[in-house]
Amino acid sequence: MGPRELIERLGLKPHPEGGQYSEVFRSEHRVSVPATGADRAALTAIHYLLCEGERSRWHRVRSDEVWHHADGGPLELLLLSPDMVELKRMTLGPLADGHAPMVVVPAFWWQAARPLGSYALCSCLVAPGFEFADFTFMHDAADLARLAERHPAMLELL
Repeated sequence: MGPRELIERLGLKPHPEGGQYSEVFRSEHRVSVPATGADRAALTAIHYLLCEGERSRWHRVRSDEVWHHADGGPLELLLLSPDMVELKRMTLGPLADGHAPMVVVPAFWWQAARPLGSYALCSCLVAPGFEFADFTFMHDAADLARLAERHPAMLELL
């Protein structure tokens, strides 16, 4: 099955960060986020597809996010600590090919991704559950200046 069939079969639609997605689960259980007091679903899950030439732009979420490889080729997942000092390059993909089948992105860490083949389909689980109110693109001038100074090659993923 190729990307066009996956988009149709999974009901994927464009995601603001790039690629295609569909929310497949939102827990009915509610939790209060200690840091903010916000009320959130306990867990959310999406299918997320990136095709060759697409990318997930630098962004962060106020919750922990777990990426699971589901289909297609490997995916490069880049993680940047909140202070933008520590940069981790992870390859998410089939375990049989020597890749990590799952990667955890801690809350408040910056993240970006790009497929290393024709496409990569992943499932992303967020706890406490994802809300666009907890999602931030890297666009602040100070953040961009720090990224340019510490990791200039990563600017291409804005």
